[in-house]
Amino acid sequence: MDRNNRGKVGKDNVELDSNKNGDLCWWLLHKGLTSLFLCISMFGLLVRWTVSLHSYSGAGNPPKFGDYEAQRHWMEITVNLPAQDWYINSTKNDLSYWGLDYPPLTAYQSYIHGLFLRFFDPESVTLFTSRGYESYIGKLLMRFTVLSSDLLIFFPSVLYFIHAYYDVHSRGRKADVAWHILLILINPCLVLIDHGHFQYNCISLGLALAAVAAILSQRDLLACVLFCLSLNHKQMSTYFAPAFFSHLLGKCLRRKHPLLEISKLGMVVLGTFAMVWWPYLHSRNAALQVLSRLAPFERGIYEDYVANFWCTSSVLIKWKRLFPTQSLRLFSMVATILACLPSMVQQILAPSSKGFLYGLLNSSLSFYLFSFQVHEKSILLPLLPATLLAMEWPRPFKLLTHYALFSMFPLVCRDNLILPYIALYALCIFLYHPPGGRWDEATRQGSTPLSLVSVLLTLAYLGSLVLHIVYLTVRPPERYPFLFEALIMLLSFSHFVLFAFHTNIKQWMLSGHLIGSDKGKKQH
Repeated sequence: MDRNNRGKVGKDNVELDSNKNGDLCWWLLHKGLTSLFLCISMFGLLVRWTVSLHSYSGAGNPPKFGDYEAQRHWMEITVNLPAQDWYINSTKNDLSYWGLDYPPLTAYQSYIHGLFLRFFDPESVTLFTSRGYESYIGKLLMRFTVLSSDLLIFFPSVLYFIHAYYDVHSRGRKADVAWHILLILINPCLVLIDHGHFQYNCISLGLALAAVAAILSQRDLLACVLFCLSLNHKQMSTYFAPAFFSHLLGKCLRRKHPLLEISKLGMVVLGTFAMVWWPYLHSRNAALQVLSRLAPFERGIYEDYVANFWCTSSVLIKWKRLFPTQSLRLFSMVATILACLPSMVQQILAPSSKGFLYGLLNSSLSFYLFSFQVHEKSILLPLLPATLLAMEWPRPFKLLTHYALFSMFPLVCRDNLILPYIALYALCIFLYHPPGGRWDEATRQGSTPLSLVSVLLTLAYLGSLVLHIVYLTVRPPERYPFLFEALIMLLSFSHFVLFAFHTNIKQWMLSGHLIGSDKGKKQH
């Protein structure tokens, strides 16, 4: 098809189909993608601000409070001490009290936000005396730092991705694009964790999303810079590393000078890391001190009741009692690599844009299920690529979002965020079933006849809804005080495993399609 005849999303010359009158957002679409994105962004900001009015991690809970205090304390440390002392235990920096354990880019972000807090409320970042600081103005300023980070990094990355994705997949309707933007921006788990619980995942995920958009736009060097920045903000972005590595390697191997292409990417990666780590490269000990803070193996292979393999199987196999930490590190590394390997091999053999998105999902799921020291909040990483692929397979995506929210329910209850949890869940039901939308039609058309699998999934879905009520209203037996947390974990884990199998199969099915396309081209 001629490029001039292809209807690109966001152009004013795209004509409206007669059957689009039922789409809720259609009255917004005549002015183009940017105007549409701004309208949806305003709604996304409103949702975030509403959630931020509620409680947060560790509110009024001394002596260490929670993640809110950890982020505030990092601001306190970075604005009062030189960069060389941020990761070193001293009389002024007690690492046992929320010591910095994220890469340097998080420290720089804390420094910038700390300067902002010190300008408006100096007491909130005063060394020592600000511990547990919870004034109204302090909380308002802290919430604003998350909201502004979201607005400056995650939101533009979503717009970049939408432009890149629908430039490649130009068949998309504008109404579908509108719902896709909504699904990415109104990610209920991300909103709850960042603007309720209190974290800055919007920065690392935003940088990773921008890197994905750069890959789709064939700007591989830019993608390397952005993904390295994401890695240097939160080490959990390593969940995406196998997908980036295998896809870029597969592309380089198909070019005229593969070694040169690989060298260029390697130099960009090394250069980006060198710039971020510059204050700690003056000595080997300084760099190792930072690295030691990024891998807290002393915490054990799991904490709390996270829906991954190690925690779920510990009901039967007491991993921490039977094996030393060093052995568990080896077990988790081998299991994670083996789980990632099929997805990586597929992208090395047949790299493609869609395969890369599936690779991101499968890689991050493998890390979530099998890696060392996984948190409930880590489900945000598989959710990001799942949301990017949401328009491809709506039913599995809806179930994944449901169980991702469900797996975080005990954490939400501890933070007193039940009301925003329910409100976001209700909002998602509306978003995932747009009246008259083609996405909802695709869901109904994609419905399969009644089978054992669909019956089991329905029962599991209903079971999770019942468990919500039971968790809030019934006291567990004294002998098993964490019974309900364990049931939530088991139910969520079973779905995540099935979902991982499904998405790996979907990714490998792309190989046959690509091989068939290549043969057709050669015949012509």
